[in-house]
Amino acid sequence: MIKMYTSNKGFFISFEGVDGCGKSTQVKLLRDRIESERRKVELVREPGGLKISEEIRKILLNPDNSAMNFETEALLMTASRAQLTEEVIRPLLAKGFFVIADRFSDSTLAYQGGGRKLDINILKKINRFATKNLVPDITFLIDIKPEDAMIRSGLTSPDRIEGAGIELQQDVQKTYLSLAKEFSNRFIILDGYDSISSIHSIIWDKIINYPHED
Repeated sequence: MIKMYTSNKGFFISFEGVDGCGKSTQVKLLRDRIESERRKVELVREPGGLKISEEIRKILLNPDNSAMNFETEALLMTASRAQLTEEVIRPLLAKGFFVIADRFSDSTLAYQGGGRKLDINILKKINRFATKNLVPDITFLIDIKPEDAMIRSGLTSPDRIEGAGIELQQDVQKTYLSLAKEFSNRFIILDGYDSISSIHSIIWDKIINYPHED
C-alpha cells in the first residue's frame, strides 16, 4: 500500500474548471485509485449530492428558469452547498474519509462572481457562512480554453448555465486563474490539454506527497 496523507480529520479535495474541461473524468479516476489503496473515500458533486441539494440543482439548471436573477442563482448555489457541507462533507471528514468534490465554493466565485459579475467579496462572505469556513485541503484546476472545452464536451442539450454562452465561460476561466494565484497555497493548475493518464498521474503524485504527520 502506498503511503498517503492520512488524518483523523480526513482530507478534502476539490476539482474546478470550466464546463467540459474533463474534471469529472479525473474525479472518478482519483476516487477509484484511492479505493484501490483501501482508503475510505466519497465523491460528491455541486450543486447536488443529496436529496435537498439535488432538488435545488433541478431549479438552478432548468433552462425553463430563464427569469432567475443572478443573485438568486448565487444564493441557491450556496444553499445547496450549505446542506451538502453540513449533512455529508463534514461528517465524512470527521470519520477520516477522503472527500472529493466535483466543484465547491470556488465555483461560485468563478461563475457567479466572474461570469455573472456579482461582487466576489460578498460571495466570499456568503461562502464562508454556508460552509462554516470549510475550504478544501487541495484544489485541482483543470485549465483549458472554454472554446475547446465546449467542442470536447459535445453538449447537445446544455443546462441553464452551460447555455449562457462562451463569453461567460471565458470570464469564468479568467476568474479561476485569478483565484489560483490568490489561493496558491491550495490550488494546483493542471494543463487540460495533457492526456487523461498524464493529468491523473500528476494529481496522484500531489495527493501521495501531500505533507502529512507521521
